[in-house]
Amino acid sequence: MHLGNAVTAAGFWLGTLLPVAYFPVFLVGIDSTTSLSILLTLLAVHMVALVIGHDYPGSR
Repeated sequence: MHLGNAVTAAGFWLGTLLPVAYFPVFLVGIDSTTSLSILLTLLAVHMVALVIGHDYPGSR
């Protein structure tokens, strides 16, 4: 497996599984700037993972 394929696979699986990390943030609530920054960071990482993992052959 080449490095590019491994990165694409990691991006795909991270993009697939990362929404599970949203639940604790929503359960605790977004009532502070720390919680908001955690949520925005999760969303940014999720978007990057989706873009990187878009061409993963197992996703079709």
